[in-house]
Amino acid sequence: MSLARVLAVGGSDGSGGAGIEADIKTIQALGGYGMTAITAVTAQNSEGVRAIERMPAHFVRLSMAMTLGDIGADAIKLGMLGDAELVGAVAEILLGEAAGVQVILDPVMVSTSGAMLLPADGVAALRRRLIPLASLVTPNLLEAQALVGFAVRTPGEMKAAGEAIRAMGAACVLIKGGHGQGKVLSDILVSAAGVEEFFLPRIETRHTHGTGCTLASAIATGLGQGMGLVDAVRRARYYVQDAIANGPGFGRGHGPIGHGYRLGAYV
Repeated sequence: MSLARVLAVGGSDGSGGAGIEADIKTIQALGGYGMTAITAVTAQNSEGVRAIERMPAHFVRLSMAMTLGDIGADAIKLGMLGDAELVGAVAEILLGEAAGVQVILDPVMVSTSGAMLLPADGVAALRRRLIPLASLVTPNLLEAQALVGFAVRTPGEMKAAGEAIRAMGAACVLIKGGHGQGKVLSDILVSAAGVEEFFLPRIETRHTHGTGCTLASAIATGLGQGMGLVDAVRRARYYVQDAIANGPGFGRGHGPIGHGYRLGAYV
C-alpha cells in the first residue's frame, strides 16, 4: 500500500482524545501521512467541553487550499465544522481544489458529553452542500436521527436512515451503532451495492472518547491507500476495537482510547 496523504479537517482537542489529535494519531498508526486544517480550538477534557473558539471560514479555506495545492491528498476526512459559513467554505474547496478526492464526512454535531457543536443552520447546510459531495458519511445514531428527522435505533431504522442519507446525494453511508444497546455492536453500510452489516462484541468501558473521529480517519486512510470500501471499513473497525480494549485509562470521564497500541500492526 502507498503512503496515503490524508487531510483531516476538524476541531482540535487539547486533551488528545478526539478531533484533529485523534485523526493524526490514527493516520500515522495505519501508515498514512496526516495533514490538517483546524476549524476550531476547544477547551475540553474527558469530562466535557468548556469552550470553543472557531477559526474564520476564509482561513480554513486557505489552509486547505495551501495543502492541496502543494502536497495534495488521496482522501479528505471532515469532522467538526462548527457553522454554516464554514460548511460552505469547505464545500467550495471540495468542488475546486479537491475535486476528485475521496471525502469521508463524519457529521459531528454533538459531543460525547452533550455539547452542541453544530447549530441548526449548519446542519441544514451540511445536508444541502456537503452530503452530496461525500464518498462516505459516518453518522452515529443521534447524528443520523438529526439528519433524517426520524428515530434511528433498530437495524431496520438504521438501514432506512442510510438510504435516506444516500438519497441526499451521498455515495455511501455507514450508520454506527455505538450508542445502541446490547452485547453486540453493529454498524450498517448502505451503498449502491446494497446493505452490509458489521458485528463486533461491545466492550463495556467509559473510555471511548474520540471513537467516531478515529473510525472515520481510519477509513479515510484505507481508502487513500487504495483499499476497497468494505475492507477499509472492516480494518478501521478492528483498529478502533483494539484501541478501545487497550486504552490508557486516563481521565475522570469519557477517557481516550489507545491510538498507538501496536503501532504499525495494521499497515
